[in-house]
Amino acid sequence: MSDSTLASFSDHLADAVDAAASSVVQVQGRARPASGVVYAADVVVTTMGAIGDEDGLRVRTPDGRTINAELAGWDPATHLAVLRAPELNAPPAKPAAAAARVGHLAIAIGRSWSNAVSASSGMIAVIGGPLRTGRGRAIDQVIRTTAPVHSGFVGGAFVDTSGQLLGITTGAEIRGFRVVVPAAIAWKAAADVLEHGTPRRGYLGIAGQPAALGERQRSAGDAEQALLVVGIVAGSPAEAAGLLVGDIVVAFDGQPITSPDRLLEVLSADRVGRTVPVRVRRGGEVTDVQVTVGERVPGKNRS
Repeated sequence: MSDSTLASFSDHLADAVDAAASSVVQVQGRARPASGVVYAADVVVTTMGAIGDEDGLRVRTPDGRTINAELAGWDPATHLAVLRAPELNAPPAKPAAAAARVGHLAIAIGRSWSNAVSASSGMIAVIGGPLRTGRGRAIDQVIRTTAPVHSGFVGGAFVDTSGQLLGITTGAEIRGFRVVVPAAIAWKAAADVLEHGTPRRGYLGIAGQPAALGERQRSAGDAEQALLVVGIVAGSPAEAAGLLVGDIVVAFDGQPITSPDRLLEVLSADRVGRTVPVRVRRGGEVTDVQVTVGERVPGKNRS
């Protein structure tokens, strides 16, 4: 490659970053700022991991203004969050017309701690799915890239060489490749959140880990694995009901519980506010504890 060709290619990449950067903002919700992508007028898409607690959310615009933001909702499958930021006055990102392909060069764009544009290029290494997200849900397809990504890029834009949006960069990594939520999936998730809000999910307030049950510990119909309670959140429905650290949860409302993910699956919207039996093994005895299911609040209670 000649010097002139290399310089032309380099200028082309810089132009792509310039084209996309006006749609990338800084999100201030943790000790270290992350990034977000403008979805529509006064609406930003980022990741739940980028915002941390909902209180004190701010967005720093490309022109340097810092404005208050609020969480409009989040999508449990993709873990993308939708923020409302009045008077944002930044152009929405343009999803790419052409489909991403393995081998394509792409660019991750974010905002640094000082709000400067940050860019990192790499190859689209894998396009595949579905990817389980650990809450009984999955993302139909994800992109994985070789582009180096630090914390400031999380929630930022992943664009093609013309500056059009291919996806939203996440904090997840699989076998050394950074995970990107494709733009079509991210935009649909944002549209659903804005139209319907975040789906309601139940909340107990326990931390647990899978535990194998021996034959003598199992009653008729019990699975070989259950959930050992290793933590109880203060003030939670679990604490109010009298669940204890060391309890082994065998079933929830008649459904076998074999792992934390299985418990999250059965904590569906229709159970919020209901009092249901949680069957536990405690000190060698089996007992049903009546628990009134709470509601999971995005960014605050997660289990």
